[in-house]
Amino acid sequence: MDYRSSESYAGPRSEDILPATATAAVKVVIVGGFGVGKTTLVGSVSEIRPLTTEETMTQAGVGVDDLAGIEQKTETTVAMDFGRISINDQLVLYLFGTPGQERFWFLWNGLFEGALGAVVLLDTRRMEVSYDVIGRLEERGVPFVVGVNAFPGAPRYPVSELRAAMDLDDSVPMIDCDARDRASCRDILMALMRYLYTLTTVSTEPQ
Repeated sequence: MDYRSSESYAGPRSEDILPATATAAVKVVIVGGFGVGKTTLVGSVSEIRPLTTEETMTQAGVGVDDLAGIEQKTETTVAMDFGRISINDQLVLYLFGTPGQERFWFLWNGLFEGALGAVVLLDTRRMEVSYDVIGRLEERGVPFVVGVNAFPGAPRYPVSELRAAMDLDDSVPMIDCDARDRASCRDILMALMRYLYTLTTVSTEPQ
């Protein structure tokens, strides 16, 4: 029997095949506190069917996971999210979404291996959940941009106030975004690519 027949072996879907013109691939991590929209962003922008590791939240998380402001959340990422997007014919981004709860942060070491940059998602209703996230990125020396995710009913603040609250340097890009909208997600990834290019240009300029 031919186990590769059309009935038993379909092969990869056409949309999952890497474009033949691709010459460069960049690993990007999507980070942020618990429930800020990381899984949503990866799913919205990925051109392939995203890999998710979401599990239903159970009583085991009661008293451990802080659901203040996100009481309706019923699932959580326990390992990672994965997606892919082609920025142009040559450049492909591989997206790795991290788990938000601190008890899963030990997984970050592997997810950050080889990453050139990160997108930090910020929920203005719960900015404190991203303080430690940004601190860990700065400790690792990973360049990042901040996406202010537009949750319905979330308070709006001037960029200057957000920068002060997050203790961000003026050079770090901060962009409004909607993790549910593919074009908005693509815009923040493009902002990260431009920022990384700027850092590369500055580092190679003659002193």
